[in-house]
Order: sequence, then structure tokens, then C-alpha cells
Amino acid sequence: MRERWFGATGRRVPEIAVEGELELGDALVLDDASDATRLHEEYEAGRPIVVRAQSADEIKAALSHPEVAAALVPADRPDLLEVDLRELTYGP
Repeated sequence: MRERWFGATGRRVPEIAVEGELELGDALVLDDASDATRLHEEYEAGRPIVVRAQSADEIKAALSHPEVAAALVPADRPDLLEVDLRELTYGP
């Protein structure tokens, strides 16, 4: 399981997690990562950022931003925990 830093908390978290299973604290939870300015500002302030994802492509889009700590997948889609981001990005 690959991990990322959870903002400035000093914690590392799985890069893909089931929504509701990760302690989010004061993390910014977004439905997409399209607002690059906001991502950068929140990241610079040390606030953890997580993005909800419904598909492998949405996971890839969210995690393509280094500011995003984790992609949250729905509880009814545990198969998304197995997404291989490297393969999705670079191919087999």
C-alpha cells in the first residue's frame, strides 16, 4: 500500500482509502481537484487535502496533484482500493 503525507500533521496515510475509514480531522474534503489555486493555498497552510473519487480515472486525476494526500472511494467500491496508479499512468 502506497502512502502519502497527510498535510503537515506528520502522519502518513494510504493514498487510496475507503470513505469513512480514514480519520480526517480538519482535512479539506473535495469532490474534485480542479481548483489548483485552492489546493496550493491549503497545502501551503499545512492542511491535509482529500478528494472523493468514484472511478479509477478520478483517482488518477486526484492523485496527479501532489497536494492531495488521499483519494477517498465509496464504501460500496472496495475494488478501487486495488487501482495500480503506476500502471494507470504509465501502462503495463
